[in-house]
Amino acid sequence: MNPLTMRAHIQHCCHYTCNILSGVSSFIIFYEERNFQGRSYECDTDCPDMYLHFSRCNSIRVESGCWILYERPNYSGFQYVLTRGEYPEYQRWMGYNDIIRSCRTFSYKSGGSYRIRIYDRPDFQGQIMEFSNDCKSIHQSFQCRSVHSCNAMEGYWTFYEHPSYQGRQYFLPPGEYRKFSDWGAVCATVGSFCRITDF
Repeated sequence: MNPLTMRAHIQHCCHYTCNILSGVSSFIIFYEERNFQGRSYECDTDCPDMYLHFSRCNSIRVESGCWILYERPNYSGFQYVLTRGEYPEYQRWMGYNDIIRSCRTFSYKSGGSYRIRIYDRPDFQGQIMEFSNDCKSIHQSFQCRSVHSCNAMEGYWTFYEHPSYQGRQYFLPPGEYRKFSDWGAVCATVGSFCRITDF
């Protein structure tokens, strides 16, 4: 390891350790280039407009916490839910491009219960089904391709547009969602969903 690389590594480790000791529960690093190269930006809190910090984002390290990234400023546009881990290219978080313009983090005590009810009509009407685990294919489990409302009673969840956890993502904290636009979707298509468990 050359001196410059070693210095950067030490600075990163010291910064991360200080964040842990000071009680900061979430920490993420954005990189402009793939494989954690190029200009970087470290973040430990919500940010409504990231354009001043970087122009593009091609790789990410999530050191701690769970993060919701948005394609547009002020927490709008496509959503990407990232848990702890390394993402060397934007395809790893199922990004459509290298644009990230805002981000949010949240804390949640892992090991809690998970419970969600989904409905095939708005306002909690129609066919209902309750889940406490991940669902790889809603069509196979629910015999329906549309979710028009849901009640996330316990735990945090991610909806995916397609089966097998693919396509557009929608972050669902505990709460009632009377129509699909309440979770940020433009249509009622939900192919799969999963619990957020790794913080």
